[in-house]
Order: sequence, then C-alpha cells, then structure tokens
Amino acid sequence: MSCRRIAILGSTGSIGRQSLEVIAAAGDLRACALAAGGNWRLLAEQARRFKPELVALSNEQAANELQALLPGGTELLAGADAMTELVRRSCPDVVLSGVVGSAGLAPTLAAIEVGATLAIANKETLVMAGAIVMPAARKAGAAVLPVDSEHSAIFQCLSAGRREEVARVVITASGGALRRWDGEQAERATVQQALNHPTWQMGKKITIDSATLMNKALEVVEAHWLFDLPAEQIKVVLHEESIVHSYVEFRDGSVIAQMGPPDMSLPIAYALSYPRRLDRHAPPLDLPGIGTLHFSALWGRFARAVELGYRVIAAGGVAGAVLNAANEAAVRAFLNGQIAFGQIVPMVEEVLNQAPQAGQVTLDALLAADRWARRRLGELVATVGAAGPGSTDN
Repeated sequence: MSCRRIAILGSTGSIGRQSLEVIAAAGDLRACALAAGGNWRLLAEQARRFKPELVALSNEQAANELQALLPGGTELLAGADAMTELVRRSCPDVVLSGVVGSAGLAPTLAAIEVGATLAIANKETLVMAGAIVMPAARKAGAAVLPVDSEHSAIFQCLSAGRREEVARVVITASGGALRRWDGEQAERATVQQALNHPTWQMGKKITIDSATLMNKALEVVEAHWLFDLPAEQIKVVLHEESIVHSYVEFRDGSVIAQMGPPDMSLPIAYALSYPRRLDRHAPPLDLPGIGTLHFSALWGRFARAVELGYRVIAAGGVAGAVLNAANEAAVRAFLNGQIAFGQIVPMVEEVLNQAPQAGQVTLDALLAADRWARRRLGELVATVGAAGPGSTDN
C-alpha cells in the first residue's frame, strides 16, 4: 500500500501537533507539506523530523530565520497566500485544516480544487462559508471529513442507518472550564480561569469558546452544512465527562452513540485513515472505572450562546461569517484584557443583530461581512475601554 500524502495547515497548533504524532505512529501516512502562521521555530523542528517537500509560513518577516533551519529538499513558501499555494503545489491526498478562524477558508477551497480529501478541524470555515464550501466539494467529488470530535462522532454514527431514517443528531458539550459557574460568577471570570478546561487540552481560542459555549453555536451551524440537516434536527446537551462525543437518534427510536476518552488523536486518526481504521495502541475505555455519565439540558448563559447558531441557520446569507468574525474578535479582546468574560456573548449577539443583508452569497460578500463584523465588534470594545472591562450592562 502506498503512503497517503497529508498536508497539514496549522501544523504548529494543537490539532497539527497531534496530527503529526498520529502520522509518526502510522506506517503508511506521510506529512508531505506543513503550514503555520508565525511559530517558525516549531515549524523548523517539525520540518527536520518529517522532511516535508514544502513548508509555508504566513509571517514573511520570520521566513529568513526559518529558511536557514530547513533540511535539504524542503522548499519554503512565505506570505499571506503561502498556505493556499502549498495546497496547490504539494499534490496531497488529504488536506487537514487545523488553522484557527477564517484564515483557513482560501486553502480549504484550494484543497477542493485539487481534488484532495478535506479533513476539516477548522469549524469556522464551514460556519463562515458552508454555502460555498459544501457545494464546491460536491461538484468536485471531494470528500469532506470532520475532525471535530463531535462531528466525527456524528459521521461515524450515521453509518448505522440511511440518512432519511435520522430523527435528530445530538451534539454534546462539556461546558468548559466554567461549567458549574452561574451567570454572575462567570461574568467576572479571569482569562486563567476560563482557560482551565477540566477534560480537554486545546488552543486558547477554542478553550474560551468552550467556556462560553460559543463552540456549540458554531458546531450547530457546522452540522447543518456537513450533514445537510435542518436546524430542528440538531440538538445540544451538556455532558461534562466528554465521553459520549455525540449521538444520533433514528426514527425507530434507536440511539447510536460514539464514545471514547477526551483525546483529539482519535478523530484525527479516523479522518486521516478513512475509510479504514488505524491499528492504534490506545488504552481501552474504562466505563466501569468512570462509573457514571451525566447529561443535562442547556440553561441560562449556555442556551443564550447556542441559540445564536440556530439564528444563523435561519438567517442564511452572510450571518455565519458575521457570527464567526464577531466571536473571534470578542475572544481576542477578552484574552487581551479589553472586555470581561461575560461580555463576549452579548457583544457577539449585538453584532449579529446588526448584520447586513447580502443578496447572492459570494466569497467577496462573505469576506466583506467578516471585515464588517470585526470592525463593529472593535467599536463595541472601544466603548467599553473608557470605563474598563465589565462596565457595561450584560
């Protein structure tokens, strides 16, 4: 069996690093191309270990530093369009998109253009541009495989029946670092507290999204596009142990759940090797040791955040781009100490309420909506700045 060629976008991030470990442990997967934003030191280490044919770095200023550390035979691409060029030139069988935020959109479309299988860990791309990405993938005959643990679970569970037999899919949510905090407590949470996730090890942005539950708003929209499901067939429940990653209920009442430890290497390995499963030496799931699994309905601030995903589906147009961009900007503002934790969701909601209407959904329209939402969120942050974080009425 020939080696499957893998291009990893965001190789220095959490998903990218775990993907490389999966590749290192497999005998027939090869990292042919690696791309990163600005972490040139780690990218250099990865290049020396895996010897890809191409590497890409978005930060042009660091390109000279990286070039001197690359092994022979590895070519460097640098600049804003470097990831897209890397996808087009590397002849990958699979492109794994682990780039955080809207930066993954252009290389995702390039992956579809070259006929690669798209393993998508970047939920923001589908939230922003599912109306473009999924039709393009269908037209090109390109497979789109979810890497998010929740959507990978749904994808696996759906194989138990025909699509028309599905009653609903249920996405589980850990609730993040502040899952047992009431609304008043959570409003004043510090960055350190919000980043202290009890079950998952992830990047900062997704960890904050997990604490607000904005990740589930994004995942509702992602599920809508990935599985061609209406909003009424997508539900979210709280499940703090993060063992049941999602489940599917069929019309005969049968429920199929996918379970596993909270370890992203499992859905990553599944996506990179699909349709087969790698022979991995992972410890078995110890359900007797876990003892009890808890589930509960959304409440309060969690329900408010997730509702924004359903509103995006109902609105259509560029609403997904607005939601994604406003949330990215709000999370950045919180991490920078400009706003309080409790202001993230209300500010995102306010921007979504003001979202411009777009006629035809084009890439230019989506990018314009993205820019508008970031600018509008920045204006809201500026109004808070004079009085300090937490000064506005939430």
